[in-house]
Amino acid sequence: MTPNDERDGERDPNRGRPQTEASYGIPDSADGALPWAFVAERMRDARNYWVTTIRPDGSPHVRPTWGVWVDGTFHCGGGEGTRWVRNLARNPEIVVHGESATEVVILEGQAERINHETASSELIDELDAAYETKYDTPHGTPFFAVRPTVVFAWSDFPTDATRWEFDE
Repeated sequence: MTPNDERDGERDPNRGRPQTEASYGIPDSADGALPWAFVAERMRDARNYWVTTIRPDGSPHVRPTWGVWVDGTFHCGGGEGTRWVRNLARNPEIVVHGESATEVVILEGQAERINHETASSELIDELDAAYETKYDTPHGTPFFAVRPTVVFAWSDFPTDATRWEFDE
């Protein structure tokens, strides 16, 4: 992995190539790997996202959602009684995938509940404003912040397949 020169938010990702047992033709060299700006732009500009959480029995639960990309973090929200929010209460592991299957961005990480008790009013106001600007409707709390630990992206697989890892 090599440090990525581009920043988004406060965390610096290390950029490299996905590691698989079968090569799928993914180059070993970082030459041609995507810049972090590719991830930030796709996450910022997508209208819909797919979110995968883990059910109590360990099986995956996938659903579409709306969300906003603020300071290098994906934020989304849902009702307390929904299956995916109940899943996150038990296990914060989450995968977020942008809606495109040709300009792919996949975030893996943990979701953290953001509300008036856990975050500053400034952050809540910033998230609400971003949500209202994007979807023309207010959001309200709670939000979930998904800070990625690993991100995969590509637009011309396998030549530009890229993996970013974040230091904890």
